[in-house]
Amino acid sequence: MGRRSKTGQDDRNEGAMDKAKGRMKEAAGALSGNKDKKAEGRADQRKGTMKEKKGHLKDLLK
Repeated sequence: MGRRSKTGQDDRNEGAMDKAKGRMKEAAGALSGNKDKKAEGRADQRKGTMKEKKGHLKDLLK
């Protein structure tokens, strides 16, 4: 069977999860003094924001 294509809501949900994961990584990096982990967390948050925007765009183009 073929894979179901992701809906806008799926992308928004994934984006929210990436943002939450990123906030946790950033906080862990800040607490431990690990600059790389902190930067990775910020990158995950940006990735999540982009996925959320992609989801909104998919819904607009339906």
